[in-house]
Amino acid sequence: MLIESRPATDPEIDALVTAQQRELRVADGGLDGQATVTHDDIRYLAVVADGRAVACGGIQGIDAGTGEVKRMYVRPAYRGRGIARQLLTALEELAFQQGYGVVRLETGTYLPAAIALYTSSGYEPIPVYGEYVGNPYSVCFAKRLRVPA
Repeated sequence: MLIESRPATDPEIDALVTAQQRELRVADGGLDGQATVTHDDIRYLAVVADGRAVACGGIQGIDAGTGEVKRMYVRPAYRGRGIARQLLTALEELAFQQGYGVVRLETGTYLPAAIALYTSSGYEPIPVYGEYVGNPYSVCFAKRLRVPA
C-alpha cells in the first residue's frame, strides 16, 4: 500500500469523490446540498493498492493556522484494514507540513464509524462551523497538531 499526492484533476480522485457522495446520499436519505465535485484548493492524497486508488482524502485551508480534512473515503471492499486511520495520519502530516497547527473536519451524525475513527484518533467535538452551520446532521471535530518530540 502506498499513500501519494494526487492533483484535484486526477480521474481516480474524481471517481472516489463521486462514489463517496453517492454513498453519502444513500446514508443521509438524499439530503440536498451534497457537493459532488473536487476542489482545486484541496491537496489530495490517494491510497494505492495493487496499482489502483482505493481511498482518498484532502486538506483544505480554512485560515492561516487551520486546515480542514475533506473528502475522506475508503472504497467499501477495502474497509476494515486500517486504511482510513493511516490516511488520516498522512493527512495530519500534510496539514502540519503546510503550516497548520489545527485540523478540523465535519462528518454526519449518521456515520458512527467515521465518528469513532475521529474520536479514537484524538479529535475533540467542536461547535459546527462555516457552511455546516444550520445542518442538523453535521457534527464537527478538531485536533491540535503537535510538534514531534
